[in-house]
Amino acid sequence: MTTQRFEPGPLADVTRERDGDRWTLVFTRDFRHPPELVWAALTEPAQLKEWAPFEAAGSLETLGDTTLTMIDGDRRDETPATVTRADRPVLLEYTWGGDVLRWELAPIDTGTRLCLRHTVDDRGWAPKVAAGWHICLAVADLLLDGRPVGPIRGTQARDYGWDALNDAYAERLDQAHDDTAHGDEA
Repeated sequence: MTTQRFEPGPLADVTRERDGDRWTLVFTRDFRHPPELVWAALTEPAQLKEWAPFEAAGSLETLGDTTLTMIDGDRRDETPATVTRADRPVLLEYTWGGDVLRWELAPIDTGTRLCLRHTVDDRGWAPKVAAGWHICLAVADLLLDGRPVGPIRGTQARDYGWDALNDAYAERLDQAHDDTAHGDEA
């Protein structure tokens, strides 16, 4: 399969929660693969470069500082990151610049339930983040199926449904009730 025939699939379950002065997108997706295989896709640099929006300087299973290089066509932006938790194969947490990503894996009858909690500064970024991870994780799922399509990242994602996903996630998140400590809106 090539990216020319890539279809991102249905929307994932998403919510947005207030986290102090920040917001956390909670993105849940099921994989047909066991937690160990999903864990490897989340942590091993060779697999990350096939689906993630970045390349990792080293294994994300190793605690401590690293670099994640965001890729958009020929542009490469290095961003400092720190792996703060790596409890194989159930919990991975790291910073990516100012963002915090927490990947929780749970076995289910059909494979693995992945819950990504991605904390950002701006409430309005949640649908954008959801659209980006939606495409990336659909690519990861195909990679784990043995049908790699290659990474779809940066502005290229617009050619594969990112705009429609962004709009759909914005609508879904706006319809859902935000957990807004004391009912405040940002």
